Amino acid sequence: MSFAIQIADVLSAAEQLKGAAVRTPLLEFDTLNERVGRRVMVKFEGAQHTGSFKFRGAYNRLSRLDDTQRQAGVVAWSSGNHAQGVAAAAKRLGIRATIVMPADAPANKLANTRRLGAEVVTYDRFNESREAIAAGIAEERGAVRVPPFDDPYIMAGQGTVGLEIIEQSADLGVDLAAVLVCCGGGGLTAGVATAVKGLRPHIDVYCVEPQTFDDTARSLVAGTRQKVSPEARSICDALMSPSPGELTFPINQALLSGGLTVSEDEVKDAMRFAFQSMKLVIEPGGAVALAALLNDRLPVGDSHVAIVVSGANADAELYAAILRGEV
Repeated sequence: MSFAIQIADVLSAAEQLKGAAVRTPLLEFDTLNERVGRRVMVKFEGAQHTGSFKFRGAYNRLSRLDDTQRQAGVVAWSSGNHAQGVAAAAKRLGIRATIVMPADAPANKLANTRRLGAEVVTYDRFNESREAIAAGIAEERGAVRVPPFDDPYIMAGQGTVGLEIIEQSADLGVDLAAVLVCCGGGGLTAGVATAVKGLRPHIDVYCVEPQTFDDTARSLVAGTRQKVSPEARSICDALMSPSPGELTFPINQALLSGGLTVSEDEVKDAMRFAFQSMKLVIEPGGAVALAALLNDRLPVGDSHVAIVVSGANADAELYAAILRGEV
């Protein structure tokens, strides 16, 4: 079966991102290792531009546009991290960006997207279609659509996270047995899985989702793309995709060893553990892989693993309430 991206596309993205994206650190914490009884490598994408991995895919996509497309500008849709990634990439490249964002997106994500120079168009995420709104803007302006995950350049750019995990763990002399990646629409997961399995086929890759948005986990079991209930809600705003992507799911279906899920309370506990014991600020969606590890979702053993902390863009008021145990 032919997939949307291959390892060569991730390697090409890595070249494209040189000098633009941050090579984020692969960290290790004694407190975490002791807690879970194994050696854990933490890929901290909170250190990336705009505080999440999303800049990687956005820059890889926008930097490939020709002059005519750059003049026309781009339109994207996002709950916040992709929005900021596209806005930052567009600013660096001198491209006009319009972002369709839910009106209830975290205030810091809305403010940062505007601060980066993008035009923000808000919508009701539970009663309106962001894709339809973006399509209308693109048609009106002739702008290029930049989806959050279902795009080969986006997926390949996100895959550089996995490429760096392999390179950095090798530098540290760590032989990984598994990599855990948070999953919304599946772009980061598909990119990381492509890189990891392309370079180290023996490493297991698992996606991790909130229990209320477990569409990829259920899809892996069913063999077909499943949808989330329209009534579903989650604290993990960055992972609230209604279903796996058309391009991402075939890759994840072929390459993943399984799908893991965590509860809202487990996500909050992971955020508190990261702050208190690892001194890291992690947003809810970025904490799911850590939550899975802390709650023994992987088989018990002493094999080395890596987890992706995908972002640090936590809403200040919510984050403070979580740390205080008020929510």
